[in-house]
Amino acid sequence: MSWWRYLWAAPTTAVGLLVALLTVATGGRARRVRGVLECWGGAPRHLLTRRPFRASAITLGHVIAGESPAALDRCRAHEHVHVRQAERWGPLFIPAYLAAGLWARLRGRHHYRDNPFEVEARKHEAQSPPDALDR
Repeated sequence: MSWWRYLWAAPTTAVGLLVALLTVATGGRARRVRGVLECWGGAPRHLLTRRPFRASAITLGHVIAGESPAALDRCRAHEHVHVRQAERWGPLFIPAYLAAGLWARLRGRHHYRDNPFEVEARKHEAQSPPDALDR
């Protein structure tokens, strides 16, 4: 992977690294998988499993926080699409993602299901076998 992609996504990854530090500081774990830091457990697990944030995982640049290793395995293809989006959008990824959700909501659509970032991730997830990134 090009160092430029890491550099361009660095502002979003910095937020993700804070989440990873919080994860490890509160009893969670972390590992490197395919150029991405995956972390699970601890405080982020608590937040991910509660409403309104209910999710198996969240991607922040080159960091993916998940509720468990099994959850990370299940959604790796989907979350790696978000990693590529962060590489494409750089420091604008988080604002663009939030704006896309707001735009969907203002148009009477669902802020998550109809968010174009999520639509793209689901499309690529459906085209990838579950273990495609682990080979």
